[in-house]
Amino acid sequence: MVVIHYTAMTTAAAAANTLCNPDTQVSAHYLIAADGEVMSLVPEALRAWHAGAGRWGAVTDVNSRAIGIELDNTGFTPFAAAQMDALVDVLKGIKARWDIRPERVIGHSDMAPGRKIDPGGRFDWRRLALEDLAVWPSTGGGRTNADNLAKAFASAMARFGYTATDDAALLLATFRLRFRPWHDGPLDGVDLAMITDLASRFPVDVNAAWA
Repeated sequence: MVVIHYTAMTTAAAAANTLCNPDTQVSAHYLIAADGEVMSLVPEALRAWHAGAGRWGAVTDVNSRAIGIELDNTGFTPFAAAQMDALVDVLKGIKARWDIRPERVIGHSDMAPGRKIDPGGRFDWRRLALEDLAVWPSTGGGRTNADNLAKAFASAMARFGYTATDDAALLLATFRLRFRPWHDGPLDGVDLAMITDLASRFPVDVNAAWA
């Protein structure tokens, strides 16, 4: 997999110092600065300490299964165009070398809901999906109804990969952080339509050796 993060630090240099300091016990394979500079910090074939506790589908040790990419961003500002361009280039290379499917490119918040919120609501997942480097629901804004909306939503979330929590409110907040970041209110048919589409097209761990 690939896990995308933001640094939550003020500069790329400060983030690099932290990621390269063994005492911090945190690292990532790549750090991409706001100006588009790409820093390779850990070889892709080696395990980096970027994911921490969490889960995606059947994978409970995400660090051993994932390449981590840190983006120079505080979490409160848009991601720079040069940075997104560089990220696309890095992901294309990773995808070619490791044959990683678009649905296996996730955010830190996806695999660690409640503990992490990066890359946050300002990150442009739709652009990555248009580049075939991530996924996006194709419901056309449709609405799906179910006798038990919450149960159907939780089931579809698990099929897509959200297996780190069964807290209904946290599941909804985590889903919306990525796919409906500016929407508020109770679970609705649009939420269900979106995750049902994703789960039907991209069920987690299909054809995976550990599934």
